[in-house]
Amino acid sequence: MSRHPQFPKDQSRRRFLARACGVVAGAGMGTRLALAEDSAPERRTVCFVHTHTGERLTADYFVAGRYEPGCLARVNYLLRDFRTGDVHPIDPTLLDLLFSLQTRSGHEAPYAVISGYRSPATNAMLRRTTEGVASHSMHLQGRAIDIRLPGYSTARLGELARGLARGGVGFYPRSDFVHVDTGRVRFW
Repeated sequence: MSRHPQFPKDQSRRRFLARACGVVAGAGMGTRLALAEDSAPERRTVCFVHTHTGERLTADYFVAGRYEPGCLARVNYLLRDFRTGDVHPIDPTLLDLLFSLQTRSGHEAPYAVISGYRSPATNAMLRRTTEGVASHSMHLQGRAIDIRLPGYSTARLGELARGLARGGVGFYPRSDFVHVDTGRVRFW
């Protein structure tokens, strides 16, 4: 009798252990997340329309198991600081978060982008003129985005984002948008 468990032909021992470790590592964030990420598709696409510039982008940013540099560059440009024109790298895991959020919503409309990357000058200006802008905003690092999903409840979008527990989530009902970022898990 073998001391090692038998694995289905399509599942090696190494893959089994990787999945098991993923489940254990994800226990603090919920087993659902670890399992959902493990089964993420080989192609991930997000669509955007920028509310300030009117620009649109359908981004196949992850194909055949890897992030697509050319596509990421187009995302960086679309999510630039529209006030200054400054372009900054956007965290690819932010796109993964958006992909997961849209998949869970079951809603296929493009994300309406209110704010992506913010330059230090723009962030400082917004801190002077707008309530609730953080001095060390994740927008400054390309790790945050303010969005809505046209035709889908923004309150519900915020609930779904909080349920992912993959970063910060802020719901702004008066301005009708949700902030998501790839920082530590926190809600406001």
